Amino acid sequence: MKNEEWTQEINAEANNRWLNFREVYLAKNLIYLFVRRDFVTLYKQTILGPIWFLIQPLMTTLVFTIIFGKIANIPTDGIPPFLFYMSGIIVWTYFSGCLEKNSNIFIDNQPILSKVYFPRLTIPISTSITNLISFAIQFMIFCGFLSYYSFQGDSIQPSWWALLITPFLIIQVAILGMGVGLMVSAFTVKYRDLIFVMNFGVQLWMYATPIVYPLSQASPKIQLILSLNPMTSVIEVFRFGFMGVGTVSLGNIVISVISTFAIFLIGLRQFSKAERNFIDTV
Repeated sequence: MKNEEWTQEINAEANNRWLNFREVYLAKNLIYLFVRRDFVTLYKQTILGPIWFLIQPLMTTLVFTIIFGKIANIPTDGIPPFLFYMSGIIVWTYFSGCLEKNSNIFIDNQPILSKVYFPRLTIPISTSITNLISFAIQFMIFCGFLSYYSFQGDSIQPSWWALLITPFLIIQVAILGMGVGLMVSAFTVKYRDLIFVMNFGVQLWMYATPIVYPLSQASPKIQLILSLNPMTSVIEVFRFGFMGVGTVSLGNIVISVISTFAIFLIGLRQFSKAERNFIDTV
């Protein structure tokens, strides 16, 4: 019998390369199928469908405007409260969506992960792209309100250099959400309690990010602590780019970028370890 030569062998040891981006690139069609699946099934049996992309940020912004703007009278650096809160909400919604969805990768995709091999990283990438679609819709609504308030004569002065780096901010948000999500998913395989801790932690994280308050209102010591949060610099630069207000410094941006990539690499490493034997514990 003629010996057959294998062109590729897939096992736990052979798949030990946790940064095999070439393999992910070759699976780009699979990423497209995952994006289509997630987008279609998310609102398949809903009455309003994709309109929820618009309702959620608008209602949240309205509630924040009433509670934090009217009742609590929290300053918004001289810009309309509705714009201030919406700018933070749409960015945070994208981040939290990437984080929460990626935190349950092994649990939500157990049937397919246990039957066939494919680059596991395609799932969190597709999740980030799916959430990016909803962010794009919400971003257009934000731009519409921004134009309206500008025509009304409100003091809105965009910063062009910050606008130019906005796409990189969104990429950073996706990487950060993936990194934290992958880290959590690696541990939830054994410890399901982390799912509840994560949901509670995301809420606390939001209030540790200048979404309902401007960073300029905090004391210098508190600003230093909040700057350790990678999302702080993202929100401030995003607002500075579109409305010209925000506490922006090169040091905070550097800290944010470095911590984002550090979290992503740690999360990717833990995810790679967990994927080899998760089926034995899930």
